Amino acid sequence: RGGARARSGGKMASTAAGKQRIPKVAKVKNKAPAEVQITAEQLLREAKERELELLPPPPQQKITDVEELNDYKLRKRKTFEDNIRKNRTVISNWIKYAQWEESLKEIQRARSIYERALDVDYRNVTLWLKYAEMEMKNRQVNHARNIWDRAITTLPRVNQFWYKYTYMEEMLGNVAGSRQVFERWMEWQPEEQAWHSYINFELRYKEVDRARSIYERYILFAVLVLVHPDVKNWIKYARFEEKHSYFAHARKVYERAVEFFGEEHMDEHLYVAFAKFEENQKEFERVRVIYKYALDRIPKQDAQNLFKNYTIFEKKFGDRRGIEDIIVSKRRFQYEEEVKANPHNYDAWFDYLRLVESDTDAETVREVYERAIANVPPIQEKRHWKRYIYLWINYALYEELEAKASKRTRQVYQACLELLPHKKFTFAKMWLLYAQFEIRQKNLPLARRALGTSIGKCPKNKLFKGYIELELQLREFDRCRKLYEKFLEFAPENCTSWIKFAELETILGDIDRARAIYELAIGQPRLDMPEVLWKSYIDFEIEQEEYEKTRNLYRRLLQRTQHVKVWISFAQFELSAGREERLPRCRQIYEEANKAMRSCEEKEERVMLLESWRSFEDEFGTDATKERIDKLMPEKIKKRRKLQAEDGSDAGWEEYYDYIFPEDTANQPNLKLLAMAKLWKKQQQESEAAAMDPDKDIDESQT
Repeated sequence: RGGARARSGGKMASTAAGKQRIPKVAKVKNKAPAEVQITAEQLLREAKERELELLPPPPQQKITDVEELNDYKLRKRKTFEDNIRKNRTVISNWIKYAQWEESLKEIQRARSIYERALDVDYRNVTLWLKYAEMEMKNRQVNHARNIWDRAITTLPRVNQFWYKYTYMEEMLGNVAGSRQVFERWMEWQPEEQAWHSYINFELRYKEVDRARSIYERYILFAVLVLVHPDVKNWIKYARFEEKHSYFAHARKVYERAVEFFGEEHMDEHLYVAFAKFEENQKEFERVRVIYKYALDRIPKQDAQNLFKNYTIFEKKFGDRRGIEDIIVSKRRFQYEEEVKANPHNYDAWFDYLRLVESDTDAETVREVYERAIANVPPIQEKRHWKRYIYLWINYALYEELEAKASKRTRQVYQACLELLPHKKFTFAKMWLLYAQFEIRQKNLPLARRALGTSIGKCPKNKLFKGYIELELQLREFDRCRKLYEKFLEFAPENCTSWIKFAELETILGDIDRARAIYELAIGQPRLDMPEVLWKSYIDFEIEQEEYEKTRNLYRRLLQRTQHVKVWISFAQFELSAGREERLPRCRQIYEEANKAMRSCEEKEERVMLLESWRSFEDEFGTDATKERIDKLMPEKIKKRRKLQAEDGSDAGWEEYYDYIFPEDTANQPNLKLLAMAKLWKKQQQESEAAAMDPDKDIDESQT
């Protein structure tokens, strides 16, 4: 068999040395993709599933004598040593080896393995823990102490060693030893939980004084080492004193905490805890002082819990005034946030000012007003200033009516008037309010000076009217005349001013001046309400019973306008003149109006005139005049006209009513045609009625 293998080996070597054979590649006939594709994800999933398949358990080996046992131990130790030799840094191999030796009660061997492992990696926490647990499990207390001492000496910042060590000593009943370990731990200045563990340890053995000294040491450590120690440590210390009924000590701890944190690092939780402590001691006034002190100094956004607890306290122990104070304080905080977010939100300022005016002193209100008026609108346009100006008005009214400070009120008005850009716009109400304030202070020269300054800087109709009304109330008619003259020079188109000026002269009995004012007014080239002015002038002449002048005014007005209401008013004036020839005069006016309105395109106005004329004839006319006016009344007909849209397209037809007047000769054929159409329609209706009822026709013929 060996010779055959040698011969075959030699043959293969000779073939490889000669010419290397290339394997044939199978030709793929169908290169289309398969219907079921195998993805990489599928391959990985199948591999993972096959990993979960259970392997058959190894066969059980029964050891029957000591020799077999020693052989088994030798094989296992060799396996563990080989694993350690392969990779010494894998601590799990050392731990498994030691635990196996421990299971065989080979404590000395296990201890040797742990020592060898510590030589490899003494920083491994798990290794120290397993080593110490093995010693404690086998009741080797001194060995365990030795290991814990070595562990905390080597790795003093691993808190788990200290916890395990102190717990072991406490379980052994060695309280002094456990306290000694805690003291060694505290020298390393550990974290907060370590101190509390020490305190709880002392409290378990009723050592309250020792616990208090530990709290003091921890607080001192926190003050000296930490820049800003946590508030909860002070609170825990105070609650510890309160729990053991040392109320004076607890209050002192809270006071020390408040003093330590000061006003720069105030925390609402400290003050809430302090207030609840005082509440438990029934010191309600102290509670209220604590809450108010904190609310005045802590930023509002950080004091939500403080507000809530203060409100609950006042509802439980306070009166109505106290509850209102806390609610007002909370609303003030809300308004402060609103105005801080948008300083030009004047509605928020109004609400805020209304709140502080109702519940605070004058200095606080003034401070809020000053903050509000400091937010001047950035754009010099009147629409942006309309809300802002009311801040100044309310400020001045508050100083005058609530604070009773006339000097400050005058300063507010003057500051506001200096701030306004009068060259661009002004607010007449501010000038008038200032003048009225000075009058209330019985300082008439200052009031006149203010209004005169306003007219000189920024004349407005409202300023002139307010100044004139002031002088009228003071019965200074010469000043009123001068002001009206200035007013009409400023706004000659203002018909109301002309009318008021003339009425003033009428009241004063100077009829000629009043008539001259009216003449000047109607002679102006441009007027805003000329019809009101003419009507006032006509009513003035009628009151003076100057009928000829009134007629002349109507004739002059008709030269300017042929409006139907002017003709009707003229006719009614003639009717009410109260003379014998009033009816012929009135009828003559209607005749003239009808002739003048024939050329008017607005047929509705002409119809209005004829209806007024017919009403006059129905009341004062004869049968002949009534018949004549009836013949003048138009026919109302319905017509259609074509509509066009905005783009010029056809929009359909529209029906409308038109009037045909008998007097218009151009419309006579239309009237004749309309009359003939009506007659034909009447005949058609009669013939249809006869056809529907033949018996009636026979009866009528017999009759």
